[in-house]
Amino acid sequence: MGSPMAHNLLKAGVDLTVWNRTKTKCDPLISLGAKYKPSPEEVAASCDVTFAMLADPQSAVDVACGKHGAANGIGPGKGYVDVSTVDGDTSKLISAQINSTGALFLEAPVSGSKKPAEDGQLIFLTAGDKALYETVGSLLDIMGKSKFYLGDVGNGAAMKLVVNMIMGSMMASFSEGLLLCEKVGLDPDVLVKVVSQGAINAPMYSTKGPSMIQSLYPTAFPLKHQQKDLRLALGLAESVSQSTPIAAAANELYKVAKSHGLSDQDFSAVIEALKSKIQHSENQ
Repeated sequence: MGSPMAHNLLKAGVDLTVWNRTKTKCDPLISLGAKYKPSPEEVAASCDVTFAMLADPQSAVDVACGKHGAANGIGPGKGYVDVSTVDGDTSKLISAQINSTGALFLEAPVSGSKKPAEDGQLIFLTAGDKALYETVGSLLDIMGKSKFYLGDVGNGAAMKLVVNMIMGSMMASFSEGLLLCEKVGLDPDVLVKVVSQGAINAPMYSTKGPSMIQSLYPTAFPLKHQQKDLRLALGLAESVSQSTPIAAAANELYKVAKSHGLSDQDFSAVIEALKSKIQHSENQ
């Protein structure tokens, strides 16, 4: 995700400095004109605004607040924008650390996966310092098609978790439908066409359905990240005593899929967890 976002900034002529825990991932961007620094601390010290895109809460905290983290190099007049998907408590922790240096903080998790990132069609769900939101608005517009300002830190994280909770549940239900269609002798390819023309249409179905029917799951959004987001969403629901039985059931399916070694496949591979359950029941 971070690489295509950075690529779009470069294409727009933005003066860009990059860092990654695996330096070779920076090489294509460096070849296109990006500068490189050997730590988040040095990136933050050399840039007016630092964007962070990490896979999970612990990584987000380490890069922002750990040894040689961005907080060590940032200060007054600078901004830190975290576009990772994390829980609200993690976002607030990072915000407090960044703000303690005199710098501004904006959480800005994105709705969208690899292809929207490449096409500059992400949706930014932002919260935090309004002044920084205004400052980086033009950069968000380069990387995305829309942006929302949601107020206090934590609201952006919460909105992203709700969105991904819905998405994960939808994919689990779609998987059930594909398998049921096949089981009763109907053509699942026709189901994809029917769904894509009705009120329940979502681009996800027509994009992923054909490859799911072929048991192919090219990774746009890794299954392990979808399960992580469901887990975090369930934690969010628990914190306000909200019942989420559908998402809880979906989460169990993603956990089964992970146990079958599908963590790095696209999250549409959750259908394999259902296949294994069906096969198990038929063998009993």
